[in-house]
Amino acid sequence: MKKMEKFLTLCMCVMLAFGVLLVCGTAAQAAEGRTLKIGMIIKEPSAPFIQAFVKGAQERADELGDVEILIRDGEANSIKIMEIIDTFISQKIDAFILAGAVDLRALIPGIVRLNEENIPVGALDTSPEGGKVDFFLSFDLAKSSAKAAELFIEGIKQRNGGEVPEGVVVEIIGDAADMFAVACTEGFSSVLGNYPQLQVVQGEGKWNNTDSHTKASDLITRYGDRIKGIYVQTPDIMAAGVVSAIEAAGLNAEDFGICGICIGPEGIELIKQKKVLGIVEQPAYDSAYMVVGYLVDILKGNPVPKIGETIAQEGALWSPAAVIENPWADEGAFIVLNSPLVPQEAGPDDERLWENKVK
Repeated sequence: MKKMEKFLTLCMCVMLAFGVLLVCGTAAQAAEGRTLKIGMIIKEPSAPFIQAFVKGAQERADELGDVEILIRDGEANSIKIMEIIDTFISQKIDAFILAGAVDLRALIPGIVRLNEENIPVGALDTSPEGGKVDFFLSFDLAKSSAKAAELFIEGIKQRNGGEVPEGVVVEIIGDAADMFAVACTEGFSSVLGNYPQLQVVQGEGKWNNTDSHTKASDLITRYGDRIKGIYVQTPDIMAAGVVSAIEAAGLNAEDFGICGICIGPEGIELIKQKKVLGIVEQPAYDSAYMVVGYLVDILKGNPVPKIGETIAQEGALWSPAAVIENPWADEGAFIVLNSPLVPQEAGPDDERLWENKVK
């Protein structure tokens, strides 16, 4: 009797394994010989880094030849994003990319629906905080912010005889409710916490130059010459506003040692003008280019990077990239792209910077 039970159990396992292989094989075969549709949701289409996402995704799709990218603006609105996800599912997309959102928890039901439809999910910039996200490609926001903060402190030392004096440091953040902003502050604080003589005051720039200008102006008026430096979380979309506030106050931007992460074309020009000390680049173009390839590989049954591996490409600024477990989603991989500090690790005219590709 026991032998018979073991035999039946073994048969069931074999049939189950065969069924899984059959389903996978059928899915891969279905992906061959037809155009694959990838739905992509973005936010703020005019933002340069979003344009880099679109350009990277579209150019990879063009290279593959059998991929169509369907791009929709979610307007950073969770309800609208969920509606677009439903529409994409009804349009029978083959894969999905989330390339811009603010409330990453509110999107979990949409990600779960995609999972239930066996639609592979990729994410850029920030990751949904639940469901399965097959691949999240970005740089480490906290570590990159810490790298920028170290340079920020060095700038303060250089302007103060090698010392870090007592005073005020202004941190212009994006949106306090945004996962991106929280991670940036975490990295910044990990460095500034070593200098208790510096008082950090924050102002919400709301990811735009207008609000950043207003907040910087208010804080410059309030704290005056006690300010030893101004840190801008994302100079690509907020530094120009801060610089204009400094100059409107009759001051020199170079004296504030502005640093942050995410360069953008605006940041490139500010670095060249020496109005910004240094910025860690966000590998926006490369992340979008790569995620399209990985999603197509999943659909076609090709090998994809596994957790624990390291991806490398000679000469690429994003290389090497570690593949780790996604700490935000329930399941999936986080490919942590390398991010250079400009102008210290790569010059502002380096052709490998996406800012010099998009223009």
